[in-house]
Amino acid sequence: MKIKALYSLVLLFVTTSLYAQDTLPNFSVKNAGNNRIVIGWNNQFENIRQISIQRSFDSLKNYKTILTVADPTTPQNGFVDTKATNDHMFYRLYILLDKGVYLFSDAKKPVLDTAKVEEGEPFKPAVDTPVVLVDSLGRVIDTISKVTKKPVVPSFVPSKYIYTYKDGYVRISLPDDPAKKYLIKFFDADNNLLFELKDFTDRSFKLEKSNFYKAGWYFFELYENGELLEKHKFLLTKDF
Repeated sequence: MKIKALYSLVLLFVTTSLYAQDTLPNFSVKNAGNNRIVIGWNNQFENIRQISIQRSFDSLKNYKTILTVADPTTPQNGFVDTKATNDHMFYRLYILLDKGVYLFSDAKKPVLDTAKVEEGEPFKPAVDTPVVLVDSLGRVIDTISKVTKKPVVPSFVPSKYIYTYKDGYVRISLPDDPAKKYLIKFFDADNNLLFELKDFTDRSFKLEKSNFYKAGWYFFELYENGELLEKHKFLLTKDF
């Protein structure tokens, strides 16, 4: 039993790269401020069945699942954790593939989100990231070594202000400053204007799913005192 537990806990991948860090089983964890921890990743697995985000005070044990992703096959995905006790907890991903094959990511602490990708900055190629897979009994069954010369696509990072929460609703969370007036415009995937919100006084609220008719990507423009503050998107998953 001890050997089995050891295989289940050890995560079995090595030699990660800065430029491949957001491609599963690697992921990014950023401290966006205001008690927001942003977890994001790219998915390259075709046979993925489940992705769960786990959090712990310790890097090796006592992990608890805080979210199981509704659609794990989404190429780019992420989650905003607003319930963490502090900003230096550990996060990891549990990834389930076909036939009971599973793996865990490395444990990561949030890093302060200060980096900005400049427009026109060239992509840098990914390097080899060997991954050892285990089955449901903890037996090592395969080692994946994927080397790609394709550009690394930046992982999807949700907005700090407008995002889908684990209950499936669209959450609005804006700075609590009564001197600022906000306008939000929502668009469908074809850039057709759906509706807009203006002259609202609440700075933290949620929108009913029925406003968006169906699952899929939606875009928005957020204006602060008449100036465009953010242009971003969010995903409503199939279970909505």
